[in-house]
Amino acid sequence: MSGKDKKDGKSNKGKKKEVKKETRLGLSYKKDDNFGEWYSEVVVNGEMIEYYEVSGCYILLPWAMSIWELMQLFFNAEIKKMKIENSYFPLFVTKAVLEKEKDHIDGFAPEVAWVTKCGESELEIPIAIRPTSETVMYPYFSKSIRGHRDLPKRLNQWCNVVRWEFSNPTPFIRSREFLWQEGHTAFATKAEADSEVLDILELYRRIYEEFMAVPVIKGQKSEHEKFAGGLYTTTVEAFIPNTGRGIQGATSHCLGQNFAKMFEINFENEKGEKAMVWQNSWAYTTRTIGVMVMVHGDDKGLVLPPKVASVQVIVVPVPYKTVSTDTLFDACAATVERLNEAGIRAESDLRDNYSPGWKYNHWELKGVPLRLEIGPKDLEKQQVRAVRRDNSEKVDIEMNNLVKEVKDMLDNIQQNMFDTAKVKRDACIQVVKTWDEFMEALNQKKMILAPWCDEEEVERDVKARTKGETGAAKTLCSPFEQPDMSEGTLCFASGKPATKWTYWGRSY
Repeated sequence: MSGKDKKDGKSNKGKKKEVKKETRLGLSYKKDDNFGEWYSEVVVNGEMIEYYEVSGCYILLPWAMSIWELMQLFFNAEIKKMKIENSYFPLFVTKAVLEKEKDHIDGFAPEVAWVTKCGESELEIPIAIRPTSETVMYPYFSKSIRGHRDLPKRLNQWCNVVRWEFSNPTPFIRSREFLWQEGHTAFATKAEADSEVLDILELYRRIYEEFMAVPVIKGQKSEHEKFAGGLYTTTVEAFIPNTGRGIQGATSHCLGQNFAKMFEINFENEKGEKAMVWQNSWAYTTRTIGVMVMVHGDDKGLVLPPKVASVQVIVVPVPYKTVSTDTLFDACAATVERLNEAGIRAESDLRDNYSPGWKYNHWELKGVPLRLEIGPKDLEKQQVRAVRRDNSEKVDIEMNNLVKEVKDMLDNIQQNMFDTAKVKRDACIQVVKTWDEFMEALNQKKMILAPWCDEEEVERDVKARTKGETGAAKTLCSPFEQPDMSEGTLCFASGKPATKWTYWGRSY
């Protein structure tokens, strides 16, 4: 609700205006019937994105950007406690530098966008737009790191990257340009690098579980699925029950010394000996917003967790002919002021050319966690009617207890959204031990936990044997919290001795 809207609403309240009765607020598709079309409608009608004339690129509107900004505030504060500094590196990278690390670029080659012309002139050497920034940043690391006193080197940047995605572009989930943070760090020892990988992964878990109210599983990617050119990759994996697909939420990689070797990132250690650094890289993206929408959204639209909603409470007047609109509007304004002073992000909708019912639908579509209604009877009783977005429950709150009750209710909504999502996710997890059980669970759109021999050839074989119209199954991650494995347990796919439990399934 803009200041202009509020001002116009209040200045015109004495005039009789036509109330709009028809609206496209309702969704045409239901989440359970046509998930893809439902999702597209929700993010557009909820005013999160607008489509752009370049396929796979999207305009992020303020309702979405505000969520990204809130997460930036959290993440920046946390990484600064870890002495990680923000920086910015160029968008462009030369072909020679990009192709310096073969395994790395092979992983991105199909998605790299190239600049080949300037005006009408062909560039003598094409320039790539960064798909990620290892090759952009590491020449600087090589120059700036000389001795052990230059370590650790810990940089982060907030930027955009381009990956020319061709298969099913989807807002937030798969786009050709997206926003992210990417951290790049260098250490004298592997132990330091290993420690940071897990510290960052815990921040990613917190983003999903504490802010987005989305349950995730922390684990390690297989050798086949790890970051190209890295030593190992850790991940937080989410799951979308409606589609039966896992989704990689964020990753924290230990790069080992591979890039240090390629880019000659060496230092003189405390013994005066030449050594190579150990490196990490880690990132999360605007994909987080899409995952949140998919998990929590319903047939009325968005459902936003209070911690990430730019408007946590919307206050709506409910006029009646016996009470002056001035009085109602003043009560709404005073309510918003009290909530704002208490640190609650609240706004009022004082537009007088829309009915209260229209406004209810509008803010439900946008996912505002809590709606407060103030009508003549509420004024008499010195109360407000509170309506929760997550479960539609209604309760009357006394004005004397307004701030405490609203804070408690927002906390309860946040927790309830996480608990509900976790119950739904857990109901989709199937433990299997044989190939037949695996295929049955896969066809039922489950997230499958199975004993595995941890052989890449077996993983490739599973992918090949399950390939179909809806995509092949693959490893999602091997969870850090491993269930007990009895002696003699065999791999579900190969019949060889199993070495670990691993989550499998189709994925985005």
